[in-house]
Amino acid sequence: MTLPVAILAGGLATRLKPITETIPKALVEVAGQPFIVRQLAQLREQGIGRVVMCIGYLGEQIRDLVGDGSDYGVSVAYSQDWPTLLGTGGALRKALPLLDSSFFVLYGDSYLPIDFRAVESSFLACGKPALMTVQRNSDQWDKSNVLFRNNALVEYNKRAPRPEMQYIDYGLGVISADVLAQQPADTNFDLADVYHELSLSGQLEGYEVQERFYEIGSHKGLAETADYFRARGE
Repeated sequence: MTLPVAILAGGLATRLKPITETIPKALVEVAGQPFIVRQLAQLREQGIGRVVMCIGYLGEQIRDLVGDGSDYGVSVAYSQDWPTLLGTGGALRKALPLLDSSFFVLYGDSYLPIDFRAVESSFLACGKPALMTVQRNSDQWDKSNVLFRNNALVEYNKRAPRPEMQYIDYGLGVISADVLAQQPADTNFDLADVYHELSLSGQLEGYEVQERFYEIGSHKGLAETADYFRARGE
């Protein structure tokens, strides 16, 4: 694998309270292991060598556990987004000096049982500045927010989803640093708005995924993710 992974792990995780009143979401135990440990293990198995963690509230606890990543077989660096919250886009913009000209973006509460290599290959071949993995969701797990038609991503709109949108952002993207570098430094902005603008201009590639995603952003999602690992004997 050639691309590093930026993990967005700086949110306040209000939906997981009271668990997250004293620990960040990345350290929530999932079937006996901190979630970040499970994420890093998967990235290592996928051939990922470098990770940049965008951390925020209580982020020093993540740094204390993970360190430089050597115990987990990957190299880990950190970009601190606290106490001034910069949003998902602003956090990535701040982390650009630690990243490459293009990189994966993974949400800190997502576990995605897919082939990262295939996603990377699709991005490198598409000639567009960004790629979003999508899944036919039909409002099953969350509100569908992607219009994906004839293998093309027509529109992504997290803020104003429409009934004809049957797909959802699966949770893994690839983006060129140039896209984020156009934004002013140290300003708060959402990655979802960047993706939305790219989609409207035909600059956002879509990559359809069949496997369901797992997330620990809610108590229901946390329970389902724990069941997934227990069923696998992990």
